[in-house]
Amino acid sequence: MNSCILMAEIIQDPQLRYTPDNQIPIAEMLVQFPGSRAEDPPATLKVVGWGNLAQEIQERYHQGDRVVIEGRLNMNTIDRPEGFKEKRAELTAQRIHSLGANADFTAPAAPASAPSNVVPLGSRTPATPAPRWSDAPTGGESKPSWQQSPAANPQTPPPATRPASTPPSAESDSDSSLDEIPF
Repeated sequence: MNSCILMAEIIQDPQLRYTPDNQIPIAEMLVQFPGSRAEDPPATLKVVGWGNLAQEIQERYHQGDRVVIEGRLNMNTIDRPEGFKEKRAELTAQRIHSLGANADFTAPAAPASAPSNVVPLGSRTPATPAPRWSDAPTGGESKPSWQQSPAANPQTPPPATRPASTPPSAESDSDSSLDEIPF
């Protein structure tokens, strides 16, 4: 799946042209977005919109506008006059959203002490005790014991016991030579 979402600033007014048969409008513009690191220069990318979106881009968006563009990223090969081929990226827009003139491209700084996606385990204490389970209600209870509060049902279920494992026998049967994988 080829899907790209880009926040950028328009650095060249959209140019509207049509396909050779004058049927489908095409809008082309250049956008610029900051590099991934502070020391990286900003990157420039050609954006192309087709059909009704092309007309909307040409009418509503201008140089200096900050936008979010959703689309597909394509690589085009161009024959240069110097005799070599050059590959250029191009974003074919499917949707475009205006951010307004004073939108900020920088992400908010997260505190250095703890990442924002970490939940401290100490803060996760249950507000109510966990329900208690037993096989059957005891004398005169109207509700099953798992619905009773811990004070009303002081019984604790016996700990679960596991059968002791038996070592494999030294039988000559072909089944005994198979792995002892429990599934």
